[in-house]
Amino acid sequence: MTTPSGPGHGPPDPVLSAIMSERRQLINLAYRLLGSLAEAEDAVQETYARWYAMSRQQQEAIESPGAWLMAVASRICLNLLGSARARRERYVGEWIPEPLPDIAEWITRRGGTTADPADRVTLDESINMAFLVVLESMTPAERVAFILHDVFRYSFAEVAEIVGRTPAACRQLAYSARGRIRKSPAPATPTAHQASIVREFKQAWEAKDIHTLIGLLDPDATAIADGGGLATAAPRPIEGGEQIARYYVDLASQAPRNATILERTVNGQPGLVAQQDGVTVTVFAFDIAGGRITHIWSVRNPDKLRPWTRG
Repeated sequence: MTTPSGPGHGPPDPVLSAIMSERRQLINLAYRLLGSLAEAEDAVQETYARWYAMSRQQQEAIESPGAWLMAVASRICLNLLGSARARRERYVGEWIPEPLPDIAEWITRRGGTTADPADRVTLDESINMAFLVVLESMTPAERVAFILHDVFRYSFAEVAEIVGRTPAACRQLAYSARGRIRKSPAPATPTAHQASIVREFKQAWEAKDIHTLIGLLDPDATAIADGGGLATAAPRPIEGGEQIARYYVDLASQAPRNATILERTVNGQPGLVAQQDGVTVTVFAFDIAGGRITHIWSVRNPDKLRPWTRG
């Protein structure tokens, strides 16, 4: 993002420095609220545009610019979430949140130079794909109240000022959101064990070993693909471990010779990346419970793979 600079070549503007230092926090907030890095960047851009639309006197009257920016970004995201529901009803095929690479991978993709820390999203338990998918089931108000309170530790009084509801109403929204989270608990499988299961899946997939694939998949597993109408993808979720195994063996049989499957971190957890001639064409995220794969999310929409393909 291009940001306005201070006038002339004088000393750094402390107000400008203060508000620009909030960019990473704003990106982290907006990505969790919207599930899309592209939309998050747009929301943060709009937030800064509103700041610079004010007079200098108005800016200086704001006691905490950082808190102001977070509040404005939250309201922008709340509005976007309402319109996003309508857009996703028109979306071609299944919609999956935009996957993010590991920071080191992101830096490499951007040409080997150190990426601007403000562009990075902190990868923690509130960012894994299973968590983001559950967030998608929430109402916009539930999602904003839950993320602000439970993830960013805002008080309900502060949340109420942002979303325009009473603190009691915001408490109820967060409670309802937690209920949705509890119905889809985060996997307790250690990361190292998850990585070994994903590695076994990769090896069995490449070997077209359907029996091993079936053994790695939960009998009630679900596989969902997102092509967005821009890349071929299964139009509907595939249900059942055996059906998923057969589908992936068929994919392996049709794969071009220049295709490679790589182990990568996806939203902070072990995942896979498919490349053709070094270009990422699919990102796979996994949910693992009880030593078996319960969900596979494959993102093929090229618009959602920008962080994986920047050079």
